[in-house]
Amino acid sequence: MFTGIVQGIASVRSITDRPGLRSFILELPPGFTEGLAIGASVSVDGVCLTVTERVGDDAASFDVMQQSLALTTLGTLQAGSRINVERAAKDGAEIGGHPLSGHIDFLATVVQVRRPENNCVLRIGVPAPWMRYVFAKGYIAVNGASLTVAEAHRAADGSGWFEVWLIPETLRMTTFAEKAEGAGLNIEIERQTQVFVDTVRAAIDERLGPLLPALEALLRQQGASLEDLARPAALPR
Repeated sequence: MFTGIVQGIASVRSITDRPGLRSFILELPPGFTEGLAIGASVSVDGVCLTVTERVGDDAASFDVMQQSLALTTLGTLQAGSRINVERAAKDGAEIGGHPLSGHIDFLATVVQVRRPENNCVLRIGVPAPWMRYVFAKGYIAVNGASLTVAEAHRAADGSGWFEVWLIPETLRMTTFAEKAEGAGLNIEIERQTQVFVDTVRAAIDERLGPLLPALEALLRQQGASLEDLARPAALPR
């Protein structure tokens, strides 16, 4: 498990391809490798990877399967690429963000970057049907960082966008300051919200049965959806 509080920025030293596997050697932040053992879990841009080898005092090797390369931004990394990293949380650790598994749900895209004074705002495009799990003021993990959704817009087809506001400290400790329009991002939704939304949908489907399409049509006319029925109860903190 991870906390979503990024501990620093690593860079790709080298990449080696083998049948069905790609190995990365990452240059890690100062002090990051202290006590880091073979087999330890590290969040790399939000993807949970396993340390396969220590390389000197400040680097480590990680193996990534082809499926993970295809489903995340790790497949686009090159030598010199910079990524967010966090070590696995220890028992009793303070959860400054929210609990993350390191299992990416989908790829999103930066569709707009705004830079008001002392802030950076990313508008992030989300493919269908994942917007059903994204609510304003809720938590979401973007490239391994626990962030709060400032605004969210859901389209009728289940796609949409959300915005996050990033303070200078977040920009300093992560790679978000380097992101431009079109950049890909790894997204892990909050599990509590996913479970609640899916439970509400299943309960409505079970009770309404044939009437469900009519309810969905009525909600669309009002500019709402089934996910909006879960909104008040899904976001208490």
